[in-house]
Amino acid sequence: MTNASDIVLVHSSDLHVDSDPADITYGDDGTTGLRIVLEAGKTHNATYVVLVGDIFDNNRQPPSIVSRTVALLADAGRHVVILPGNHDPVTPDSVYLRGGMRDLPNVHIIGVTHEQAVHFAEHDLEFWGHPHVDYSNMVPLRSPRPRSSRWQVALAHGHYEEDGAIPLRPSWLISDAEIAATGADYLALGHWNRPAQVGPGIVPAYYSGSPDLAKTVNVVRLTGNGTVHVTREPVSW
Repeated sequence: MTNASDIVLVHSSDLHVDSDPADITYGDDGTTGLRIVLEAGKTHNATYVVLVGDIFDNNRQPPSIVSRTVALLADAGRHVVILPGNHDPVTPDSVYLRGGMRDLPNVHIIGVTHEQAVHFAEHDLEFWGHPHVDYSNMVPLRSPRPRSSRWQVALAHGHYEEDGAIPLRPSWLISDAEIAATGADYLALGHWNRPAQVGPGIVPAYYSGSPDLAKTVNVVRLTGNGTVHVTREPVSW
């Protein structure tokens, strides 16, 4: 049960909005995943919807798909915080730079509208992360941001491996030590299509999974007494 003092986040990733009919598993126009996640934000009365990378399948999206995406985001009715991923990095041709997306007052794109962090004074809540800015390898949780707010949520799009393990995917790696070093109240992860809790448990670190495969979103409650509750909640696909 949510109390009035709780801050509610809906966390998802890997929506892969795409106009290519050969790749569409996301509905007639490729935006179904985004629509469903934004509807979950309304269902759970979330103040923030957090999208952690690969919102688009690639940056080669036509104006029609960008226009539909902008319309959905504008109608979200809440703040939407976006971290670009390895499929949709902030390159000069980035989809995030087109169609007026960056001008929507409720949409906050790390690496576009904000360099690294977004602070919401009404909740003394900061979101921070390192966006993908090209297709090269990088460390998603490098240089953790010192806490300057009551609540801090870190975002990272990459592949988790336990410390000491031989990486199965040698790019965009996230380690136990890096997770712990964030000191965040919640670490919202993207890049995996399946949901999972990872890390040593010091920081609540969760992949949401892609909504089409997981059939869920993560609902995160930052409570008035300082605790963090995370549940997986179903979405209708």
